[in-house]
Amino acid sequence: MTKVVYMTDAGLRKLREELDRMVNVERPKISQQIGEARDKGDLSENAEYDAAKEAQGMLEMRISKLQEMVANSRIIDESKLDRNSVQILSTVKLKNTKTNAMMTYTLVAENEANVKEGKIAISTPIGKGLIGKKIGEQVVINVPSGQLFLEVVEITH
Repeated sequence: MTKVVYMTDAGLRKLREELDRMVNVERPKISQQIGEARDKGDLSENAEYDAAKEAQGMLEMRISKLQEMVANSRIIDESKLDRNSVQILSTVKLKNTKTNAMMTYTLVAENEANVKEGKIAISTPIGKGLIGKKIGEQVVINVPSGQLFLEVVEITH
C-alpha cells in the first residue's frame, strides 16, 4: 500500500531537485568510481570497489525512496485550510502553562520538518496534539520526557 505524502509546493520542488541531482550527478559519479576501481584488478580484494558498490546501493535506495515520495505526493491547497484552528502549515505560538515559556512552531509534512527552523511534523506528538485546537485552548501532550501543558496563544498562516 502506498502512503500519500502531503507537502507544500516548495517542499515538492526541493524533493524533485534532490532527486534530479542524485540521478544526473551522483549516479554517474558512482558509476565512474566503480569503473575506476574495477580497472585496478582483482575485485575480491579491492576495497575501493566494495566501497563504491556499497555507496551505489545506498544511492539507489535513496533514489527509489524519493521517486516513491514524488509519485505519491499531494500538494496542500492552503486556501482550503481552516484559518481558525491549528492545521498543517499553521504557525502556532504556544505557552507552556507550567513554566510560562513561550515557543513557536510551524506544523509541516514529515519530510519538511526541521526543528532548528521551528518546523515540526504533524505526525509528532506535539503536532498531533495541536491539530484542530483554537486560540485560548489548553492541551496536555504526552511526550517521551513526560507531559507538556500548553496553551495556544496565536495561530498564523
